[in-house]
Amino acid sequence: MKIRLSKITDIPEIMEIIKDAKALLKSLQIDQWQNGYPNAAQVENDIHNKESYVVFNDDGKIVATAMFTARKEPTYKKVIAGNWVVSEDEAYGVIHRMAVKKEHRKEGLALFLFQEFHQQLKDQNIQSLKIDTHEENIGMQSLIKKLGYTYCGIIYTSYGAKRMAFEKVIS
Repeated sequence: MKIRLSKITDIPEIMEIIKDAKALLKSLQIDQWQNGYPNAAQVENDIHNKESYVVFNDDGKIVATAMFTARKEPTYKKVIAGNWVVSEDEAYGVIHRMAVKKEHRKEGLALFLFQEFHQQLKDQNIQSLKIDTHEENIGMQSLIKKLGYTYCGIIYTSYGAKRMAFEKVIS
């Protein structure tokens, strides 16, 4: 497995992976990604900002995608019923829009993405990675807890959706 920044020409494959993830969430009756988000315009914006990544296998096929940035997330300014471990004023990384192609789930691709982004933060001397997920998305919650993330409280997305916020101090 290898990772690289996404290209505009990757958008159809990225959107197919996101479509798979939306279908999985819907089948689990999780009301996450069911309102038109994420969409191709968002992915294109991520690509222009150099914040969209794809994982590809030895055959060159894209098998996973994620958005990762070290820019501050505006919706993380206010945490309800909790606090960030590292102050919101300090630099931190953020992961959004992580999805794995349905045929490649359970192959450790999400773990691979997290490890890559942890390393990028270490290389930039940034000690915190923040992420949020739907309260019913037990799969993502299990993964991030297994990776040592701490539950920090509730945030609300820009479109008003309630999300559980987590953070890991990268050492």
